[in-house]
Amino acid sequence: MFMGEYNHIIDAKGRIIVPSKFRDSLGEHFVVTVGLDGCLFVYPNEEWQHFVEQLKNLPGNKEARQLQRYFMAGAADCEVDKQGRILIPGNLRQHAGLDKDIVFVGVLSKIEIWSKERWESNSYDNMDEIADHMSEFGLSF
Repeated sequence: MFMGEYNHIIDAKGRIIVPSKFRDSLGEHFVVTVGLDGCLFVYPNEEWQHFVEQLKNLPGNKEARQLQRYFMAGAADCEVDKQGRILIPGNLRQHAGLDKDIVFVGVLSKIEIWSKERWESNSYDNMDEIADHMSEFGLSF
């Protein structure tokens, strides 16, 4: 399970150091793809295969095909180099607006990669709103 928030910097070549807390759980090879809300999703191979199976089992309608294209066309196999870095392809950097300061966010079975600016603008800061959402979903402390 992934959790936590880690600030890092992406270099001019598109390389980012993966937080050491995430490296072991990711394994040597994993998948980075377009995410929602302007971020990237990072899946360990096992979780990615599970997600792909879900995509395969969608009905053959236009909306399902669009979802399949969205996630599969944006996907890239990645591996950590000897310095603990991954290379984020240009199309994915552009999708997430990754320029300099980035944030890794552990979200259960996947990791999200955000530009720091987008992360800060999408983060919850209204505790009443968070409490309302928790109540809506039947979550309690």
